[in-house]
Amino acid sequence: MFKIKKTTSSSKTIRMPDPLIEELEKLAYQNEISFNQLVTQCCEYALSHIDKEETNQKEERRTSAKSENK
Repeated sequence: MFKIKKTTSSSKTIRMPDPLIEELEKLAYQNEISFNQLVTQCCEYALSHIDKEETNQKEERRTSAKSENK
């Protein structure tokens, strides 16, 4: 059975370097998608490919450093 999925979204203002915006706008135009769709896909890709082990190690070092400073 077909089910309609309702996703929630929020508006967020971010600042980016002009050359990055220009490159993203060009890429979005070439692929016939909106700038917002492209940025969302880029962020989702980056988050799904982030090195989780490295991120966890950084967090452990940060937590350890905070404990030592108390």
